[in-house]
Amino acid sequence: MPNGKQNIANQKLPVTVSGRPLRIIISGGGTGGHIFPAVAIANALKKLHPDTEILFVGALGRMEMEKVPAAGYKIVGLDIQGIQRKSVWKNVMFPVKLIRSIRHAVKIIKDFRPDAAVGVGGYASGPLLYAASLMGIPTLIQEQNSYAGITNKWLSKKAQKICVAFDEMDKFFPVNKIIKTGNPVRRESVNIAGKRFSALELLKLSPDKKTILVTGGSLGARTLNNSVLAGLDKIIAADVQLVWQTGKVYYKNIIEQLGENYHPNIRVMEFLNRMDLAYAAADVIISRAGAGTIAELCIVGKPIILVPSPNVAEDHQTKNALALVQNHAAVFVADRDAEANLIDKALSLLNDKDKQKQLSNYISKLALPNADEVIAGQVIDIINNKK
Repeated sequence: MPNGKQNIANQKLPVTVSGRPLRIIISGGGTGGHIFPAVAIANALKKLHPDTEILFVGALGRMEMEKVPAAGYKIVGLDIQGIQRKSVWKNVMFPVKLIRSIRHAVKIIKDFRPDAAVGVGGYASGPLLYAASLMGIPTLIQEQNSYAGITNKWLSKKAQKICVAFDEMDKFFPVNKIIKTGNPVRRESVNIAGKRFSALELLKLSPDKKTILVTGGSLGARTLNNSVLAGLDKIIAADVQLVWQTGKVYYKNIIEQLGENYHPNIRVMEFLNRMDLAYAAADVIISRAGAGTIAELCIVGKPIILVPSPNVAEDHQTKNALALVQNHAAVFVADRDAEANLIDKALSLLNDKDKQKQLSNYISKLALPNADEVIAGQVIDIINNKK
């Protein structure tokens, strides 16, 4: 599989097309895991040339409609939804919305006249990239997971390039189009060098005790929270510190159960505004297995335990996690087993320095820290090739 590790400075940049700055559409969203990489790619493109004009296309009512403008970019929304696998009746309007969205996407492309279109996943990617391919606009797919979804497999037939984060993606895509770039990350979140002591001081934790970080994302993860609740006595008995990000959905209920200051070794937090400090403080990290999170964890290089969410399309988090396990880079705990086993596994790993070292070494080898710049370079390539 081709690897995209070229320097952004070496890209031959067409500053203008027909006397105007480059115009690029980036489509997708739905979750932070899609939005953060999309914004990172946009920033990298602007770094190549500040005059580049970028338009985002998202789905109405989804979080990208707020997050993208907050990052300084213009966004247009399509009235599109995903297929609801648990309810046939909720899909009645899907074909109508899909056709309308494709028509709307065609109008957006006619008005904006992009030189390339990038899809990062999410509801809006399908209609926009399909419309772009019909209109002769070069397209690039950024596939974040180790298991490609139906939409991206379909779109790949017309795409010029497919940027991936995992090996063996030729099971899903034409091998001659694949570039292994990794997934873009929030650089401020993975910059942990030299921050351990200041992180522990800010969290009011001891540098002489071992620390577990549990993070279930901004909304939280019910299984991770229930597993921690079931194992709190064991954590306290082992004199281990815990940084526990519950997520906004579960925080109030957990605080009501435990109280504000449950134990001096336990830090219960709704949200982690400084992931770099949380990562820096941790000796072992427990997490879900979203593609963006895994990309960050590979760069952080700490020993990790992954508990994939079973409630995602095509069970892709399990496949993401197993891709690391097969490279000896993570410990795997199934969601159904977590409440009984997760904390025991974490405490065992904390006491096994050789295993920690092995996991850190192997996961660090999987890191691709400049994915945003490499993908931006690939976008420029498909524009140059069209010219």
